[in-house]
Amino acid sequence: MESVRDVRLLPKAHLHLHFTGSMRPSTLLELADKYGVHLPEALSGGEPPQLRATDERGWFRFQRLYDIARSCLRSEEDIRRLVREAAEEDVRDGSGWLEIQVDPTSYAPRLGGLIPALEIILDAVEDASKETGLGIRVLVAANRMKHPLDARTLARLAVRYADRGVVGFGLSNDERRGLARDFDRAFEIAREGGLLAAPHGGELSGPGSVRDCLDDLYAARVGHGVRAAEDPRLLAKLAARGVTCEVCPSSNVALGVYEKPGDVPLRTLWDAGVPIALGADDPLLFGSRLAAQYELAREHHAFTDEELAELARQSVRASAAPTDVRDRLLAGIDRWVVGGRSAGAERVGTTHPQPDAGSNRATG
Repeated sequence: MESVRDVRLLPKAHLHLHFTGSMRPSTLLELADKYGVHLPEALSGGEPPQLRATDERGWFRFQRLYDIARSCLRSEEDIRRLVREAAEEDVRDGSGWLEIQVDPTSYAPRLGGLIPALEIILDAVEDASKETGLGIRVLVAANRMKHPLDARTLARLAVRYADRGVVGFGLSNDERRGLARDFDRAFEIAREGGLLAAPHGGELSGPGSVRDCLDDLYAARVGHGVRAAEDPRLLAKLAARGVTCEVCPSSNVALGVYEKPGDVPLRTLWDAGVPIALGADDPLLFGSRLAAQYELAREHHAFTDEELAELARQSVRASAAPTDVRDRLLAGIDRWVVGGRSAGAERVGTTHPQPDAGSNRATG
């Protein structure tokens, strides 16, 4: 019988994690108490809220809970705490590289404006990376519920800070609202500035939204992308272009995209040759972090340890990590396959030289 290795010791990259959604539930409770914010039972009851966002009412409830949680982040100290703790959680789950997604306009009113908010976030990322040894970079995400001109402003800002830790540009919120092509100029600005394009698509809407991400926004990665499984020709297109889908199984089930973990089309994407990077999305609301997504692939989709290792490799290859970090993580993955627990010592435990954020570059 094949030995079952600890997925927390499997080196990996985490490419789909939203900023407020990365918060520890205990931290949310402390901050809410600090600022006198009344939390609904869904956020204070100790269990992940019951969500179903496949209709507008359900999505509104999800967004409302997220906004309440975000309202508890009011100071630079709060931002630094969130990033440090998110890094600690990722290290615990075997992540050696994290790209955290944020819409800085959501935090600007409490942090002195758009530019100060992004600078505070980037400073927090730099410090947390040094403290934990985890490579961390930022993906600035526009909100598709807002005007496309706002997205252009964010794209220009993201490019301006490409040498400070911004590696990508995204588009989040309800993909059923706003056409992808309305944001094509923002993504053009980002790509011309050397940033990786990673819009959301193929979660709440069908395969057409994934196709739009490819054809209108020239996505290098697609946030979620699971609904592409409904269109074999689209799967072939993703595979041929090497576009990675950032699949978040726990999130898909929690939001009602699929009824149960076994329904998430991981195997369909895998068998079609579509690169996959597993992500936790919003652990605060969905109740599980990165390693749990690998456990889900093992338990509900019968992924072997060798296949889990290949999933980890695909996450690393799809990242904006520089070559030295990629090589270190890929070597650690190979050791995990061969030796199991012995690979853990190399995953992220020591601080590595800080990579050049501008190298190897192709809402939170």
